[in-house]
Amino acid sequence: MERALEAARAAAALGEVPVGAVVVRGGQVLATAANRTLTDRDPTAHAEILALRAAARRIGSERLTGCDLYVTLEPCPMCAAAISFARIRRLYYGAGDEKGGAVEHGVRLYASPTCHHAPEVVAGLAERDSAALLRTFFRSRR
Repeated sequence: MERALEAARAAAALGEVPVGAVVVRGGQVLATAANRTLTDRDPTAHAEILALRAAARRIGSERLTGCDLYVTLEPCPMCAAAISFARIRRLYYGAGDEKGGAVEHGVRLYASPTCHHAPEVVAGLAERDSAALLRTFFRSRR
């Protein structure tokens, strides 16, 4: 999770919402990414999506079976769906997102009967650090 926090800090330094994500398999980091929606002018350039894409390219498969994803913020509906489609084994996230989250808040995608694959979810990992980073970022914007 520390690598995800480092990526989130780097995103904040660029003016991006500070969210970082890391894909790991068998103790090996396959990909690390941070939000780049402003930089790339791409509304889908969330940290999770970018990390999933990079990991899939690295292993040569769209299925990330046996992979775990660490992310600093509860995934939104788009990212939660991508995590499901990628067949991520375990999702670890830091801060919950009451407004935009889709795992334990909002649509609760993985509890839906139409969800094809639900990863094991571990919430609250480095929650204090993740939430503080987001609070500081948004406070500076107001």
